[in-house]
Amino acid sequence: MEPFGPLFAAEIRRNLVQNLRAYSNWQWRLDEVFVKINRETHYLWRAVDHEGEVLESFVTKRRDRKAALKFLRKTMKRYGSPHVVVTDKLRSYGAAMKVIGNANKQETGRWLNNRGENSHQPF
Repeated sequence: MEPFGPLFAAEIRRNLVQNLRAYSNWQWRLDEVFVKINRETHYLWRAVDHEGEVLESFVTKRRDRKAALKFLRKTMKRYGSPHVVVTDKLRSYGAAMKVIGNANKQETGRWLNNRGENSHQPF
């Protein structure tokens, strides 16, 4: 017998994303934070939508273009492409966005990414 919980969760997530993408302000805020796991430094990458919901979390050992690209591809595969991506000024985001072809959708600014930064506080 197959469990129905994951099927229901996937359907709810799919409907939520379709409803949110209908808005003209479908924005993501991307941010990363240092975390210690077994006394080693890792990076927790997070994507937060315009309502403050955490879309995706991803842990890597490095904070470079390859890690940002993997995170963006994973998130875009699950949730589709956003209209605007708000990031801090980490150069890895810009390099990864160029590879994907979304460089014109990226916004950076001093206080633009506050919602993404605040999503780490509960962690």
